[in-house]
Amino acid sequence: MGHRMKRLCTVCARGGSKGVKNKNIRLLHGKPLIHHTIVQAIESTLFDEIAVSSDSNEILDAARAAGATRLIVRPAELASDASDKSPAIVHCGVEVERQTGERFDTFVDLDASAPLRTIRHIREAVALLESGDVSNVFTVCHSRRNPYFNMVELDRAGHPRLCKTVDPPPVRRQDTPAVYDMNASVYVWRRQEYFELGAPVLANKTRMYVMPEFTAFDLDSEFDFAVIEAVFPRMSEFDHDH
Repeated sequence: MGHRMKRLCTVCARGGSKGVKNKNIRLLHGKPLIHHTIVQAIESTLFDEIAVSSDSNEILDAARAAGATRLIVRPAELASDASDKSPAIVHCGVEVERQTGERFDTFVDLDASAPLRTIRHIREAVALLESGDVSNVFTVCHSRRNPYFNMVELDRAGHPRLCKTVDPPPVRRQDTPAVYDMNASVYVWRRQEYFELGAPVLANKTRMYVMPEFTAFDLDSEFDFAVIEAVFPRMSEFDHDH
Protein backbone atom coordinates (compact mmCIF):
# COMPACT_ATOMS: atom_id res chain seq x y z
CA MET A 1 0.00 0.00 0.00
CA GLY A 2 1.30 3.47 -0.90
CA HIS A 3 2.09 6.09 1.67
CA ARG A 4 -0.88 8.31 2.44
CA MET A 5 0.00 12.00 2.38
CA LYS A 6 -0.13 13.50 5.86
CA ARG A 7 -1.13 17.12 5.90
CA LEU A 8 -0.95 19.83 8.52
CA CYS A 9 -2.97 23.02 8.36
CA THR A 10 -1.70 26.01 10.32
CA VAL A 11 -3.52 29.26 11.05
CA CYS A 12 -1.23 31.88 12.57
CA ALA A 13 -3.01 34.79 14.22
CA ARG A 14 -1.54 37.49 16.42
CA GLY A 15 -3.51 39.20 19.16
CA GLY A 16 -2.51 42.77 18.33
CA SER A 17 -3.44 44.50 15.10
CA LYS A 18 -3.01 48.07 13.97
CA GLY A 19 -5.65 48.45 11.24
CA VAL A 20 -8.61 46.69 12.84
CA LYS A 21 -8.62 46.13 16.59
CA ASN A 22 -8.57 42.45 17.64
CA LYS A 23 -9.40 41.56 14.05
CA ASN A 24 -8.88 37.81 14.36
CA ILE A 25 -11.72 37.53 16.86
CA ARG A 26 -13.86 40.30 15.38
CA LEU A 27 -17.31 38.87 14.73
CA LEU A 28 -18.05 38.12 11.08
CA HIS A 29 -21.62 36.92 10.66
CA GLY A 30 -21.81 36.06 14.34
CA LYS A 31 -18.56 34.08 14.63
CA PRO A 32 -14.98 35.22 15.32
CA LEU A 33 -13.09 35.87 12.08
CA ILE A 34 -10.68 32.99 12.71
CA HIS A 35 -13.59 30.57 13.16
CA HIS A 36 -14.46 30.73 9.46
CA THR A 37 -10.96 29.75 8.31
CA ILE A 38 -10.80 26.82 10.74
CA VAL A 39 -14.20 25.58 9.54
CA GLN A 40 -13.00 25.79 5.92
CA ALA A 41 -9.98 23.66 6.86
CA ILE A 42 -12.18 21.09 8.61
CA GLU A 43 -14.68 20.94 5.76
CA SER A 44 -11.92 20.44 3.18
CA THR A 45 -11.30 17.02 4.86
CA LEU A 46 -7.64 17.29 3.82
CA PHE A 47 -5.91 17.64 7.16
CA ASP A 48 -4.68 15.29 9.86
CA GLU A 49 -4.22 18.22 12.24
CA ILE A 50 -5.42 21.82 12.24
CA ALA A 51 -3.19 23.95 14.43
CA VAL A 52 -3.65 27.55 15.49
CA SER A 53 -0.63 29.53 16.62
CA SER A 54 -1.21 32.68 18.64
CA ASP A 55 0.15 34.83 21.44
CA SER A 56 -3.46 35.54 22.51
CA ASN A 57 -5.48 33.31 24.82
CA GLU A 58 -8.70 34.77 23.43
CA ILE A 59 -7.74 33.69 19.92
CA LEU A 60 -6.71 30.23 21.13
CA ASP A 61 -10.05 29.88 22.95
CA ALA A 62 -11.92 30.86 19.77
CA ALA A 63 -9.80 28.37 17.81
CA ARG A 64 -10.63 25.54 20.21
CA ALA A 65 -14.34 26.38 19.97
CA ALA A 66 -14.14 26.29 16.15
CA GLY A 67 -12.60 22.83 16.15
CA ALA A 68 -8.83 23.34 15.89
CA THR A 69 -7.03 20.18 17.00
CA ARG A 70 -3.80 21.84 18.27
CA LEU A 71 -3.30 25.14 20.06
CA ILE A 72 0.26 26.44 19.86
CA VAL A 73 1.37 29.35 22.04
CA ARG A 74 3.47 31.63 19.88
CA PRO A 75 6.58 33.12 21.52
CA ALA A 76 6.55 36.91 21.84
CA GLU A 77 9.56 37.32 19.54
CA LEU A 78 7.55 35.78 16.71
CA ALA A 79 4.49 37.93 17.31
CA SER A 80 5.62 41.54 16.90
CA ASP A 81 4.28 43.91 14.26
CA ALA A 82 7.61 43.68 12.47
CA SER A 83 7.76 39.86 12.47
CA ASP A 84 7.88 38.02 9.17
CA LYS A 85 5.15 35.41 9.21
CA SER A 86 7.22 32.47 7.92
CA PRO A 87 9.16 31.82 11.18
CA ALA A 88 5.86 31.72 13.09
CA ILE A 89 4.44 29.24 10.57
CA VAL A 90 7.50 26.97 10.82
CA HIS A 91 7.52 27.24 14.63
CA CYS A 92 3.94 26.00 14.62
CA GLY A 93 4.85 23.04 12.39
CA VAL A 94 7.82 22.10 14.57
CA GLU A 95 5.65 22.20 17.70
CA VAL A 96 2.86 20.10 16.19
CA GLU A 97 5.32 17.42 15.08
CA ARG A 98 6.91 17.46 18.51
CA GLN A 99 3.56 17.17 20.30
CA THR A 100 2.07 14.52 18.03
CA GLY A 101 5.15 12.51 17.03
CA GLU A 102 3.79 12.73 13.47
CA ARG A 103 5.77 13.56 10.33
CA PHE A 104 3.80 15.59 7.79
CA ASP A 105 4.34 15.66 4.02
CA THR A 106 2.32 18.73 3.07
CA PHE A 107 2.03 21.95 5.06
CA VAL A 108 -0.75 24.43 4.40
CA ASP A 109 -1.10 27.84 6.00
CA LEU A 110 -4.45 29.60 5.77
CA ASP A 111 -4.52 33.28 6.60
CA ALA A 112 -7.34 34.09 9.01
CA SER A 113 -7.61 37.66 7.72
CA ALA A 114 -8.37 36.45 4.17
CA PRO A 115 -11.57 34.39 4.63
CA LEU A 116 -12.78 34.99 1.05
CA ARG A 117 -11.89 31.52 -0.14
CA THR A 118 -13.83 28.35 -0.74
CA ILE A 119 -13.02 24.75 0.08
CA ARG A 120 -12.39 24.22 -3.63
CA HIS A 121 -9.58 26.79 -3.54
CA ILE A 122 -7.87 25.01 -0.64
CA ARG A 123 -8.21 21.59 -2.26
CA GLU A 124 -7.01 22.73 -5.68
CA ALA A 125 -4.00 24.62 -4.29
CA VAL A 126 -2.96 21.47 -2.38
CA ALA A 127 -3.55 19.30 -5.45
CA LEU A 128 -1.35 21.62 -7.53
CA LEU A 129 1.53 21.01 -5.12
CA GLU A 130 1.03 17.28 -4.73
CA SER A 131 0.45 16.46 -8.39
CA GLY A 132 3.79 17.58 -9.76
CA ASP A 133 7.36 18.69 -9.32
CA VAL A 134 6.38 21.71 -7.26
CA SER A 135 8.13 23.05 -4.16
CA ASN A 136 5.37 25.33 -2.92
CA VAL A 137 2.21 27.12 -4.00
CA PHE A 138 0.79 30.49 -3.12
CA THR A 139 -2.50 32.02 -4.15
CA VAL A 140 -3.10 35.09 -6.29
CA CYS A 141 -5.86 36.80 -8.20
CA HIS A 142 -5.68 38.87 -11.37
CA SER A 143 -4.66 42.39 -10.47
CA ARG A 144 -7.22 45.13 -11.08
CA ARG A 145 -4.43 47.52 -12.00
CA ASN A 146 -1.56 46.79 -14.33
CA PRO A 147 1.89 48.42 -13.98
CA TYR A 148 2.27 48.44 -17.78
CA PHE A 149 -1.05 50.20 -18.29
CA ASN A 150 -2.68 51.98 -15.36
CA MET A 151 -0.26 52.06 -12.41
CA VAL A 152 2.05 55.05 -12.09
CA GLU A 153 4.98 56.13 -9.96
CA LEU A 154 6.75 59.46 -9.64
CA ASP A 155 10.14 59.94 -11.29
CA ARG A 156 12.92 61.93 -9.60
CA ALA A 157 11.50 65.20 -10.89
CA GLY A 158 8.13 64.33 -9.37
CA HIS A 159 6.41 63.54 -12.68
CA PRO A 160 4.08 60.55 -12.95
CA ARG A 161 5.29 57.73 -15.19
CA LEU A 162 3.99 54.25 -15.85
CA CYS A 163 5.61 51.82 -13.38
CA LYS A 164 6.69 49.45 -16.16
CA THR A 165 7.08 50.04 -19.86
CA VAL A 166 7.01 47.73 -22.83
CA ASP A 167 7.70 48.59 -26.45
CA PRO A 168 5.49 49.38 -28.28
CA PRO A 169 3.27 50.91 -25.57
CA PRO A 170 0.08 48.86 -25.17
CA VAL A 171 -3.15 50.42 -26.36
CA ARG A 172 -5.38 48.01 -24.44
CA ARG A 173 -4.92 46.39 -21.09
CA GLN A 174 -5.39 42.97 -22.74
CA ASP A 175 -2.13 43.54 -24.65
CA THR A 176 -0.03 43.85 -21.48
CA PRO A 177 1.72 41.04 -19.59
CA ALA A 178 -0.62 39.50 -17.01
CA VAL A 179 0.06 40.59 -13.45
CA TYR A 180 -1.36 39.21 -10.23
CA ASP A 181 -2.11 40.32 -6.70
CA MET A 182 -0.77 38.06 -3.96
CA ASN A 183 -3.98 37.61 -2.00
CA ALA A 184 -2.36 36.08 1.11
CA SER A 185 -5.03 33.40 1.37
CA VAL A 186 -3.51 29.90 0.95
CA TYR A 187 0.15 28.84 1.13
CA VAL A 188 1.25 25.25 0.54
CA TRP A 189 4.72 23.69 0.98
CA ARG A 190 6.40 20.34 0.69
CA ARG A 191 8.19 19.21 3.82
CA GLN A 192 11.69 20.00 2.57
CA GLU A 193 10.99 23.61 1.62
CA TYR A 194 8.99 24.14 4.79
CA PHE A 195 11.74 23.09 7.17
CA GLU A 196 15.00 23.47 5.25
CA LEU A 197 14.21 26.75 3.50
CA GLY A 198 11.93 28.19 6.19
CA ALA A 199 8.62 28.21 4.27
CA PRO A 200 9.52 30.69 1.53
CA VAL A 201 6.86 32.30 -0.67
CA LEU A 202 9.16 32.26 -3.70
CA ALA A 203 11.43 29.25 -4.26
CA ASN A 204 12.83 27.37 -7.26
CA LYS A 205 9.72 25.43 -8.16
CA THR A 206 6.98 27.73 -6.92
CA ARG A 207 3.61 27.72 -8.66
CA MET A 208 0.72 30.14 -8.37
CA TYR A 209 -2.87 29.11 -7.87
CA VAL A 210 -5.18 31.74 -9.36
CA MET A 211 -8.34 32.57 -7.40
CA PRO A 212 -11.26 34.82 -8.43
CA GLU A 213 -10.77 38.58 -8.33
CA PHE A 214 -13.01 39.09 -5.29
CA THR A 215 -10.50 37.23 -3.10
CA ALA A 216 -8.14 40.23 -3.26
CA PHE A 217 -9.71 41.62 -0.10
CA ASP A 218 -8.02 40.79 3.15
CA LEU A 219 -8.70 42.51 6.40
CA ASP A 220 -6.48 45.55 6.96
CA SER A 221 -9.05 48.30 7.44
CA GLU A 222 -12.65 48.92 8.43
CA PHE A 223 -13.48 49.31 4.74
CA ASP A 224 -12.06 45.84 4.04
CA PHE A 225 -14.19 44.43 6.85
CA ALA A 226 -17.33 45.98 5.33
CA VAL A 227 -16.51 44.46 1.93
CA ILE A 228 -15.73 41.02 3.38
CA GLU A 229 -18.91 41.06 5.46
CA ALA A 230 -20.97 41.77 2.33
CA VAL A 231 -19.23 39.23 0.09
CA PHE A 232 -18.67 36.37 2.55
CA PRO A 233 -22.16 34.80 2.48
CA ARG A 234 -22.24 35.05 -1.34
CA MET A 235 -18.87 33.48 -2.16
CA SER A 236 -20.34 30.49 -3.96
CA GLU A 237 -22.11 32.89 -6.38
CA PHE A 238 -18.83 34.54 -7.33
CA ASP A 239 -16.65 31.45 -7.30
CA HIS A 240 -16.91 30.35 -10.89
CA ASP A 241 -14.06 28.69 -12.75
CA HIS A 242 -11.78 31.41 -13.96
